[in-house]
Amino acid sequence: QEKSSRLSAALFGEDCEINHDQLYELLKYAALGKCHNATQPSWCRIYHQSHLAGVVVIVLHEMSQLHFYKFYLQFKHLRRVFRHRFTLTPSANFLASLYGEGANLKPQNTAQGLTSTSSECIPKSSDLQCDPIIRKYGEKKRGLTSYTLTLEEQKKNDYPIKGSPGCKGYIYTECDQQRTDSSPLFGLDCEMCLTAKGNEVTRVSLVDAQGQCLLNELVKPESTVVNYRTRFSGITKKMLLPVKTRLPDIQTRLKKMLPHDAVLVGHSLNADLQALEMIHPSVIDTSLLFARNEGRRFKLKFLAKAVLGKEIQCEQKLGHDPAEDARAALELAQFFIEQGPAKVAELNLEMLLTTEKLAEVSQNKAAFQPQECRVQKQLNEPPHLSKPCFLDCLQVTGQKPLLLGGQDLDFSGLRQSNLSTSNKQILQRALEDVPLSTFSIIQFSLGPEYIASHLLAGLCEKVRSKLTDMLTIYAGPFEESFCLKSVKKEFGRCGPIQSLTVVTETYQPYVCIQYEVLEAAQLAVESLNGAEVAGSCIKVQRPVTAAVLDCDVLIKELELDVENEGVIYVAGLKKSLTEMDLQEEFSQLKDLETLFLPKDLQSGKQRNCCFLKFQKSQSAVDALEVIKGWTVKGSKLRSRHALASGHLWRWIWQMNHSNGKQGGNILYEKMEQLSDSEQDLRKKVKKLDQHIKKLYRSLQNNTLCVVLFPGVN
Repeated sequence: QEKSSRLSAALFGEDCEINHDQLYELLKYAALGKCHNATQPSWCRIYHQSHLAGVVVIVLHEMSQLHFYKFYLQFKHLRRVFRHRFTLTPSANFLASLYGEGANLKPQNTAQGLTSTSSECIPKSSDLQCDPIIRKYGEKKRGLTSYTLTLEEQKKNDYPIKGSPGCKGYIYTECDQQRTDSSPLFGLDCEMCLTAKGNEVTRVSLVDAQGQCLLNELVKPESTVVNYRTRFSGITKKMLLPVKTRLPDIQTRLKKMLPHDAVLVGHSLNADLQALEMIHPSVIDTSLLFARNEGRRFKLKFLAKAVLGKEIQCEQKLGHDPAEDARAALELAQFFIEQGPAKVAELNLEMLLTTEKLAEVSQNKAAFQPQECRVQKQLNEPPHLSKPCFLDCLQVTGQKPLLLGGQDLDFSGLRQSNLSTSNKQILQRALEDVPLSTFSIIQFSLGPEYIASHLLAGLCEKVRSKLTDMLTIYAGPFEESFCLKSVKKEFGRCGPIQSLTVVTETYQPYVCIQYEVLEAAQLAVESLNGAEVAGSCIKVQRPVTAAVLDCDVLIKELELDVENEGVIYVAGLKKSLTEMDLQEEFSQLKDLETLFLPKDLQSGKQRNCCFLKFQKSQSAVDALEVIKGWTVKGSKLRSRHALASGHLWRWIWQMNHSNGKQGGNILYEKMEQLSDSEQDLRKKVKKLDQHIKKLYRSLQNNTLCVVLFPGVN
């Protein structure tokens, strides 16, 4: 029987927020599997990835979490089918962040204004403007002083800085003379062993601009060696036995050897200077010079081979040769300065690295095949890319990613609307082409007319107002001399109260209570309407406003939301109870999977409620029956099905606190008509939901489908 791929994400409650790096991890592993250095995402797990039929990413441009909850009822298919839901942190370069800082992706338009699967989604181009080296240094040649690290760059990359508290006792080289483009370059590299103190220098090499070795000496550490790291350092216990040279001796010699305008060159030179306990003001770091995206760095071994055509750090040798590494770093810096950034960018190092890794994977696979079955595959010359990414691996192996939609991506990551392409056209082409591609990005758009700031502000205010009304209940009437404290205590058993005020405009006093969570307000309406509180038989209701006319429908749909499946809300807990106490208290409940104890996002204090998630829906139903009448530490519990257990809980809290308003709304407010643009938007959202439904139903089994609301920033 064929195994079924599935996604397991253990995020629940406050943890339901992911960043673009985590999204990248998910998509990369889903697309590539264990090949090409792809690993399981750190925050979730894909089971049976090799059985995945494909990956489809649907991007709803100009839409955010605000739109999803404003038009929650219109997203009928989306909210019922997509089980995992997370808040995604904003990104200025959204589409590029889906697949890493990758290639210059643009839809190549056919007659219908859409891309087809036969198109090159990642075009061959000599345009280097988006290369990180060009972005950092420009295209023109410069002198060496343009490539020395600034003080800020040194601080950022953990270089020892003069006067820094962490560099007390470090030796300053006193090379304070003004640097010019003719200042001498020196290559420096050290090998370290692990001692009781930490990393300590055991060998130091210094080479001059001509590559001559000026210093290549063993150093005896001050502390006891814990690990010689012979595989990398080449140092053994026997080698260090006769050595008399200590770190202060090396510091003195280096200080004497370096001219006052010397520029030190090394690969991740900060580690060498830290181990030497020396401070030098002018450095070129080749790991930063050959810039990459997202803080990644090329290894010295790869750069030496790709740029200089030299093999260093060979496996046949015992450990690294610091003189060889120092010389390689120096020559790399000289090459960069002499050739200029444009020539370096044209080497296309990212693609060379990708091709090299693919070749290694192929060799490893071939090693396990019978000799007669081995086939030597010649890779075609890869597309000339300035910003390769994991989609390039699909390209190199003959798979063609698909990009459909009316949003172009230029080199700066700015989206430009292509008005000739409608959402209906995109859907039709997607239905035809998605089955032919293993990785697809399908882009739908609301249109520029729906991202006006005043419209978004209006939507935000309406959502906030609706949430406030749904979190608010009115209770009464009470006697003139009623006890407010007992009322607060009784209603507090339903969940955390944000504010409580007495309404005195009525013949008899009422109480307006605004809760922090939807479940608490709903529980109060369900359990206390008609009950006797503070000596009065009271009525409990929400404010009658236009925004809450569909409240009952919305509550029912939230209960049926797949995200709340198997989740219940429990209130009436004493705030002194810890998460461990609750785990122990609820451990007898069958199939309990996890517990989420909400906390105030400002004070960090826990609330008097929690969410329980069960492995099976029926177990959650059974738990509600069991909890009825339960008392924990003398406090009677109340419970119901969850409405906003996941990321919605956090989002409601933020919306409710964003404008600092406290207290309930007025009981009756003037009914207001939806604007024409909002009615149009409602229709458009409903149509988009139908598009997603059609596309989703057309997908093969075992297809990972991700829907993204990137927002408008």
